[in-house]
Amino acid sequence: MKDAAEAVVLAAERYDGPDPVNIGSGREISIKALAETIAEMTGFGGDIVWDSTKPNGQPRRCLDVRRAKRFFGFEVKTDLAEGLRRTIAYCLAHPRGDRW
Repeated sequence: MKDAAEAVVLAAERYDGPDPVNIGSGREISIKALAETIAEMTGFGGDIVWDSTKPNGQPRRCLDVRRAKRFFGFEVKTDLAEGLRRTIAYCLAHPRGDRW
């Protein structure tokens, strides 16, 4: 959340272009790997079930984040695992509608 907030502030202060700018890490992870990581980090003991009758969607996507650095000097500081740990801890500390 801190990285996203920093990116929004930097963009508001320094970017006045018409095109969207990605503020992600520039590293990709599959939805399956992300779901498995979150399950492991939260102690989820159930099964993750994929509905194979539905379209797969886009199996991979890696956002190009070079414009964020070039236009307003933003680079992600928090890696995915740490961001997930912080988000999970926050959600556990703020149950239900008290989260955001």
